[in-house]
Amino acid sequence: MAGKRKSHSAAFKAQVALAALKGDKTINELASQHGVHPTLIHGWKKQLLTGAEAVFASGAKGTGPPEDKTTELYEL
Repeated sequence: MAGKRKSHSAAFKAQVALAALKGDKTINELASQHGVHPTLIHGWKKQLLTGAEAVFASGAKGTGPPEDKTTELYEL
């Protein structure tokens, strides 16, 4: 009898797909490290590559890191 399917967050998928694109480790190494099947990683990598164009679409704003407010904090 099969167990429940795992549900992975978008952040986890992006992290694993970026690691796969980096090429430091093989897909099989990443799969065993993160506990997922290599086929999933290939799919996530493909999704990342096909959706990358939307990140740079004109007028679209990404949800990047917040602005650096270090100087404002030191002025107080």
